[in-house]
Amino acid sequence: EEGAFPLTFSLWDYGVFGLMLLVSTGIGLFHGLSKGGQKTSEDFFTGGRRMAAVPVGLSLSASFMSAIQVLGVPAEAYRYGSKFLWMCLGQLLNTLLTAHLFLPVFYRLGLTSTYEYLERRFSRRVRLCGTVQYIAATVLYTGIVIYAPALILNQVTGLDIWASLLSTGAICTFYTTIGGMKAVIWTDVFQVFVMLSGFIAVIIRGLLLAGGPARVLAIAANGSRVNFGDFNPDPRSRYTFWSFVLGGTLLWLSMYGVNQAQVQRYVACRSEREARIALLVNQVGLFCIVSSAVACGLVMFALYKDCDPLLAGYISAPDQYMPYLVLDIFQTSPGVPGLFLACAYSGTLSTASTSINAMAAVTVEDLVKPRMPALSPRRLTLVSKGLSVLCRAVPCHPILGRAMLHNNVPWCAVPCHAVLCCP
Repeated sequence: EEGAFPLTFSLWDYGVFGLMLLVSTGIGLFHGLSKGGQKTSEDFFTGGRRMAAVPVGLSLSASFMSAIQVLGVPAEAYRYGSKFLWMCLGQLLNTLLTAHLFLPVFYRLGLTSTYEYLERRFSRRVRLCGTVQYIAATVLYTGIVIYAPALILNQVTGLDIWASLLSTGAICTFYTTIGGMKAVIWTDVFQVFVMLSGFIAVIIRGLLLAGGPARVLAIAANGSRVNFGDFNPDPRSRYTFWSFVLGGTLLWLSMYGVNQAQVQRYVACRSEREARIALLVNQVGLFCIVSSAVACGLVMFALYKDCDPLLAGYISAPDQYMPYLVLDIFQTSPGVPGLFLACAYSGTLSTASTSINAMAAVTVEDLVKPRMPALSPRRLTLVSKGLSVLCRAVPCHPILGRAMLHNNVPWCAVPCHAVLCCP
């Protein structure tokens, strides 16, 4: 039927998807209950500053790769080619600059909120301006990344979008509130492997159907999708070397250099050296995820070069390329579409849980503590957990606005960062 998916989601798929949610919840419970849970707000927000480099690095990778990227990068690579891999160079430059310029400052100051630095450097008013700006940007961004997997669920299962939003929020809020930063980091580690597994399954199956890697590359090259040589300096061009390397580096510096969610995990490491290693691990994770997403886009082009699902009317928006591909190529493989759904959902859970914890942290450190300095550590921890629940409820409002729009989901988050974070 035109405009709809002619494929179905089986009980096996629901089972795989449900298993991912169950494991994520279990990790949160474990870290919330083991060793007496979080006794102080520092335990809740920074894991007691005793975290190792590898899990922190993988957590940084997972929280960057939300469902927006899981859906968007393959679809954009399908339409515009492998030039997306230049993104990895921009991310590498960002990692080097962050490790040598920003990380040492925040780590040596021992901050929990990055905006405390603004008060030390300038004034209390500047700190509050930074806090309000961050909360506004994070509320908008979190609303968008929560909407994306709800869109997938609606398309592949017919599940009501608002039911999806509520279930996402309930699970994410539960393990974030119970387990704090440790739960966020270790669920991210699990979820980054789920994301990679979903991509790898699509790549392997797609290569088999298309005739192998050489055949896919040949088709992509003939279709101008192997296009690393686009050095057009025109800023109006959608994607070029310069937009990924220069523009991307500046954008990611706002996310990795000074963003509360990222800095909070740097200072959670047990030493500055561990924090630097975490950034390098993050870079490896980002390369694996981005290159896998681009490979999915090229495989998709090889399979659909003669019959574009969007032009044929099987899908109604570019956001739907990946879910359509998965349901199409895995018709005879029950459970694998559920793995991809878990892949996309993992991206969202990792990003949303990080955002919830970070918003609660800046609220406690910048707004609550200065006005209630006499709060006991136990009460401050309870306030922190209560704010985590509240911070999850707020992003529902921008989702309502997004649900009424029909523009491209994957990149509607970029203006949010560009306008509110980069300045």
